[in-house]
Amino acid sequence: MTPNAADPSQHIWWLASRASGLVALGLITASVALGLAMANKLWRGRNPAKLHEQLSLAGLVAIAVHGITLLGDPWLHPGVTGIVVPFTMGYRTVFTGLGIAAGYLSAALGLSFYLRRRIGAKLWRKLHRFTVAAYALALVHTLGAGTDASTAWLRTFMLATAVPIGVLFIARFVPRPARGKRRTPSEARAQL
Repeated sequence: MTPNAADPSQHIWWLASRASGLVALGLITASVALGLAMANKLWRGRNPAKLHEQLSLAGLVAIAVHGITLLGDPWLHPGVTGIVVPFTMGYRTVFTGLGIAAGYLSAALGLSFYLRRRIGAKLWRKLHRFTVAAYALALVHTLGAGTDASTAWLRTFMLATAVPIGVLFIARFVPRPARGKRRTPSEARAQL
């Protein structure tokens, strides 16, 4: 049966997937930005780690909803394989494949928080740096497969958030001066 384009109910699954994809992008963006701000010791507000965890988990739920709602799309017909196995969907295969890979990487890295005692904090921190790669893959997926990719508001959002995230990520690898004993104001004046 061919879907009737005039019937608004035929768009429900596409709209739900589109909306949940945008919500997922927003939540993952906020989670990555907050995580990098915490790592750079820029935000020590009230329990930022808990907020970071909640944003991550909510983002993962939105990613799952984004994929699951595609199953009902009467035009796309991705099938379970199309939403679970990267690079198998017929629609913009590379970009949807990168999105699926980003989803898996986000899930693995986000949920690794609950394994960090088993794998060790040092290894966990090294792995967690790849969160930015999952974020970058999500951006590429959005630009290549997203139906809103050409809109000014989405491109503005992506640019406005990607630049600070990139700066914060690079700042993580810039050596910081060794923390020594703080000088008193009189010691600082004596140096002049």
